[in-house]
Amino acid sequence: MPFGYGSRVSDSSAGTGPPAGEPGPGRGIQLAVGDGTVVTISGLPRAVGDAVLAAEPLRHGLGNAATSGIWRVRGTAGSAVLKVARLPAAADPSKAWRTSDDPAHWNYWRREALAYQTGLAATVYADAGITVPAVLDTRVRSDGGVDLWLADMGGTDGFGWPVNRLARFAYELGAAQARWASRVPGTSWLSRRWLAHYLAEGMGPMVSTEPADWDHPSVAVWPAQVRRRLRQLWADRHRMVALAEAAERTLCHLDVWPANLMDDAGRSVLLDWSFTGDGAVGEDVANLIVDSFTDGLMDVALLPELAGQAVDRYLDGLRDGGWSGSADSVRRAVAVCGAAKYSWFAPVLIGRAIRDDLGTRSYGQDASAATALRRLTGLVTLLAGWAQESADHAGR
Repeated sequence: MPFGYGSRVSDSSAGTGPPAGEPGPGRGIQLAVGDGTVVTISGLPRAVGDAVLAAEPLRHGLGNAATSGIWRVRGTAGSAVLKVARLPAAADPSKAWRTSDDPAHWNYWRREALAYQTGLAATVYADAGITVPAVLDTRVRSDGGVDLWLADMGGTDGFGWPVNRLARFAYELGAAQARWASRVPGTSWLSRRWLAHYLAEGMGPMVSTEPADWDHPSVAVWPAQVRRRLRQLWADRHRMVALAEAAERTLCHLDVWPANLMDDAGRSVLLDWSFTGDGAVGEDVANLIVDSFTDGLMDVALLPELAGQAVDRYLDGLRDGGWSGSADSVRRAVAVCGAAKYSWFAPVLIGRAIRDDLGTRSYGQDASAATALRRLTGLVTLLAGWAQESADHAGR
């Protein structure tokens, strides 16, 4: 049975390090993290030991202003992962995703630390078998930011999972989110209307496509009908968001993709809780389907298999978790949420192909923009289909 969330988790936490506003004692530890960069930290968790032997940068979204960096830190006793959350700062051209002090903001800088410190991340999906790394330490930095120390998880990341393992996770996610359907906690720092703000402030400003670009010779690899539907999707994005927001709500993670998944001795580990909050039933599984293939880290030939199995297993999980709604409504939510969130995807790809510019990449594997366009034909065809399905159902 669902538990009373308000009685389990508070809106704030003092953490496990020094009290808020008080940096650790002494001058701190200078941590050399590569490329000549030095990060000052106030102390080390016991899992690392009393001295650092090496620090390895871990791949993450470099355009997010909420994160200064993520490193695997190896010490005399073992290793741990350090993620540094930073306060909102002046606009930085290299950081497309600005952050905020507003706890409900789509990219609130301290949300992930709070999700771990309060126990939300560790408990909300735990009954369905989804776990998170243990919190080893949290410390307020001298600049007001937060050092979040997490257990270094072994095992295989999500890009190494076969489709049936990803589908198993979709089942677990369905069972977990069934418990929160129509009862999202009122916790103040959970994100609200995340999808709308992500498009308006995060990805939307990256779109600069002109009408003629959709028929440019560089993008002829995509069928004309698909391009027309994707162009209309971008024009209709606000309507698509409204349809997504009308779907039944649950407590979502809002960044479910293979890079945030680990298999730890058969247990599903879900990482990066920076966006967690109110979302649609089906929204997270839509993202899992699309974002498994955007960067070329998984063979796009697996898309039809994953799209089918993930939705089916998610629905199985919802049912087994006690949810009794309409399967068709969830399938529609998957389509409209996926289409709305990735409404920017085709116009940005087209702009890059015309300029022969891959853009700033944290994960991308393609050798050229033209290669990316060809590889992603099946994915954008899926998005175009979802958009058409959503528009047809809404009576367009």
